[in-house]
Parts: sequence; C-alpha cells; structure tokens
Amino acid sequence: MTIQFHPLPTDEVRALQSGGPDFWGNRAERATSDGSGIPCRHCMAHVPAGEDYLIAAYRPFPTAQPYAEVGPIFLCAKPCEAPGPSAEIPQFLSSPAYLLKGYTADYRIRYGTGAIVATADIPRAAEAILTDPEVAFVDVRSALNNCFHTRIRHRT
Repeated sequence: MTIQFHPLPTDEVRALQSGGPDFWGNRAERATSDGSGIPCRHCMAHVPAGEDYLIAAYRPFPTAQPYAEVGPIFLCAKPCEAPGPSAEIPQFLSSPAYLLKGYTADYRIRYGTGAIVATADIPRAAEAILTDPEVAFVDVRSALNNCFHTRIRHRT
C-alpha cells in the first residue's frame, strides 16, 4: 500500500486568502513570519521570513459532529500553489513528532489508532493505521498543540 499526503483544498484556502471568514466567521489574523517554522497547510512549506501569513480557525471535516475538531492553521497570506498528493513527507512537517489519528469514512475517530509518531516514521505508521478496513484516512496533527497539518489517504 502506498499513502499520499494531501494539502488543504485550494478553494478553501483562496477564500481565506481573499478575506473570507474562517470557521468561526472571523477574518483570518495576519502576522509576519520570523522564519522560525510557520507551516502553510496549502503549499506545505514554511512561510519564509519577512512574508505575511494568515492564522485562521479551520475544521477539516464537512459537518459539525462530536469528532469534528476545530483549531488554528497557518497559511501563506499571498496565494501559493498546492503540491499534488505525494507519498513523500512534506517539507513543512519539521517537528520531531506528530499525532496521527485514523478516521472512518463518516469522519469518526477510529479508537486505538491515535499515536505520537516520530516524523520519519509517519509513512510506516500511517500505512499500518490504514490497514484497518474501518479507517478511511489519517490526520496528522501537532503532537504538542493538536493543530491540523495534513491528511493522509491511500494512493488513488
């Protein structure tokens, strides 16, 4: 089995970059990157020092339900290009470890799949989680702050 890391959908990102409301109905906050590792969830790279970025509330789930977590994400303030889905660990995943959680096709956490995983081990761990026939995808979140980073799916 091969996995693929997916960026945020471009249409959702462009709406935020053009001043549209975040999940809570607010305009995204603006800040300037100091180059210390601000991970854009769309281009999947760090926002360069001196460049503006957005901070927005985001829910990577289609409907409100008990498992639909909302949290902050960072995005380049200027339109950026999303890479295609890839089996390679995205450059912006530069922390030592991340939280991985498997979800069912109806967007419910599959209990027993959550684990803090060393960054280099994410592909192996995600593939193992995806062997569970109940798991449709794996979300990668910050191990310290629980912020959503990317979604991993079976290669299509």
